[in-house]
Amino acid sequence: MERPATLDRTKATKIAANVLALGTVSLVTDVSSEMVSAILPLYLVVGLGLGPAVYGLVDGLYTGATALLRLAGGYIADKVQRRKLVAGLGYGISAVAKAGLLLAGGSPAGIGAAIVADRAGKGLRTAPRDAMITLSMPEEGLGRAFGVHRAMDSAGAFAGPLVAIGVLAASGQAFDAVFVVSGCVAAIGVLVLVLFVRDRPVRVPGKVVNLRQAAKLLERGKVRLLLFGAILLGLSAIGDGFVYLLLQRREDIAIGWFPLLAVGTSLVYLIMAVPLGALADRAGRTRVFLGGYAALLAVYLILATSWSGWGALVTVLLLYGVFYAATDGVLMAVAGPLLPPELRTTGLALIQTGQAVAYLVSSVLFGLAWQWWGAAGATRAAVAAATLTLAGSAVMFLRTRQTPAQAAA
Repeated sequence: MERPATLDRTKATKIAANVLALGTVSLVTDVSSEMVSAILPLYLVVGLGLGPAVYGLVDGLYTGATALLRLAGGYIADKVQRRKLVAGLGYGISAVAKAGLLLAGGSPAGIGAAIVADRAGKGLRTAPRDAMITLSMPEEGLGRAFGVHRAMDSAGAFAGPLVAIGVLAASGQAFDAVFVVSGCVAAIGVLVLVLFVRDRPVRVPGKVVNLRQAAKLLERGKVRLLLFGAILLGLSAIGDGFVYLLLQRREDIAIGWFPLLAVGTSLVYLIMAVPLGALADRAGRTRVFLGGYAALLAVYLILATSWSGWGALVTVLLLYGVFYAATDGVLMAVAGPLLPPELRTTGLALIQTGQAVAYLVSSVLFGLAWQWWGAAGATRAAVAAATLTLAGSAVMFLRTRQTPAQAAA
């Protein structure tokens, strides 16, 4: 008997308790992460005097160096059907890494090692977490579910820099105090995961999870197109730190107010994540996703011009927040239905890994371009790269769309 459409819509719009629990974990963890991320560019470039090329390498490590660990974590989570356990290990490693930043002092090598450890934790946890979201909701509600999760995540990203500003003010601008508080907050996030998140094992009769089956994911044409399109777009992302440093230098923003740039982006992300996730379910996730990268291209275009002042600053932060709201969770909502349930975590990790490696390359190249050609020349190169990658990836992403009959199958 066919279910009434109204019943399907109600089920799709009701957010599962597990999604809300995972959102709470992300909220708390992002307070911790963004406390560090908000001050890291200034700490490295102003506090330690690192040049743009070195910062580009460190910034690339911050997201891309643990790319292969994402794949390993995703595969292991599918193999043992313990997504919560693998995610918990990732959250725990990131919490411990905050102590590593404290112990590193002014050593670039020590800071790099702590950053790699922190991102190793993120690499382990992201795919299992997103897989648990896709397995907690019906397909027709995935855009909204990821929108709610990312809104909660961005609420933490919004609060993190504000907490960092408060800690800096209370400690007399001591960066170490930020690292200590960040580690304590991260530990709370791990506790919430352990107590409130529920795992959902997926056992498909006749389906075996092994390396051979995982490798066959690339034989799926739409998965392959999605992966290559995601890699192309990853090559156009230069990193938040560079965007904020460009704004800070052009607008002559005081060091104490620098973290507010991340706050502005996170506020827009927080406001727009749920509406854009719901719009993706109605109007098409691929369209919304590509629209987000069009907003990123607009950000680079503004940074490449001489437009300055409050108007330019607010517009950049607005578009940057829209970019994140339209792409971050929406990409996972696009990918989820294309992947078999028993290999869902591995497939999501594969796509995330492709983007992470591309981001590492992009960040290093932008840092070198800044070193060689100056900020203006590097920004113009970013505009050209983003234009080309958006055009190429749009063709690939549009070919991954499923018809209702294909989605039902």
